[in-house]
Amino acid sequence: MTPPEEPGGVVTAMPTLDELRAEAIAGGRKPRRFGSWYATEHMLRAMRAYGWTIVVGALGQPLVYLFGLAVGLAALIQQPIPVGDGRTVPYLVFVAPALLMTATIAVASEEFTYPVMAGFKWRRHFYGFNASALSSPQVANAVTIAASARMLFAGAAYYLFIWAFGAVFPVETVPSPATGWMAVPVGVLAGLSFGMPLMAYAASLEDDRGQFALVQRFIFMPMFLFSGTFYPLATLPLWLQWIGWISPLWHATELGRMATFGGPVDVGALVIHLSYLLVLAVGGYVAARRIFTRRLAK
Repeated sequence: MTPPEEPGGVVTAMPTLDELRAEAIAGGRKPRRFGSWYATEHMLRAMRAYGWTIVVGALGQPLVYLFGLAVGLAALIQQPIPVGDGRTVPYLVFVAPALLMTATIAVASEEFTYPVMAGFKWRRHFYGFNASALSSPQVANAVTIAASARMLFAGAAYYLFIWAFGAVFPVETVPSPATGWMAVPVGVLAGLSFGMPLMAYAASLEDDRGQFALVQRFIFMPMFLFSGTFYPLATLPLWLQWIGWISPLWHATELGRMATFGGPVDVGALVIHLSYLLVLAVGGYVAARRIFTRRLAK
């Protein structure tokens, strides 16, 4: 092969194999360093295909739920709900933080199921990411970050609505709303505690045989109904209370109630609730990373 010439007629030396390799490695350093964010950008751009669904779900769902509870059910339930220390709150105030946590968990049940399977089976874009300078854990990171962004949006929208409906720190209960906003990050943590194990499960599936429908029917719905969402968990029979005890929704709801209306703060209970949610989220994430690495190596 004739070495290339510059415009002035000067012959330049062909780069050696080592030089080409060094250039390729240098070019891959930035994608490798910021690969999680590059893949996250793709995920977020892909969400534009169903962007109106995201917006309507984040804004319409809390409006319908809260309007129905504030004008309908709460108008029928005149007796306030006891929250400990001899204090009571209106029914809407009691239910509102539970609905916020349910909203973020519902987003997790959407983003960590079919989109994950699509990345491996239908669209197979996870393999495209992994064929570049991006690593398998970075692909898992991108799925997590993008879903967390949608959960944050849904949780923030829900919080604004419950604040507008007067369900955050009623005057007769707590004098300061300083901690109400903390319900939003708690909601994101709730979504991750449910979504990370679900992402690991979805990544392990080779075919869709209705498994996700079973998750919705036999895990999500019982969790929604029997986790102290609409009534204190202690009012349930003991043989049903265990559903709430193992449910991330109940633990997150208890934290949300501490934040939004100043429910009784027991340091021991606070540590237990946070620890349980973190164990589920971190354990599920570690399992998901391993499954992503194994499948993308095929």
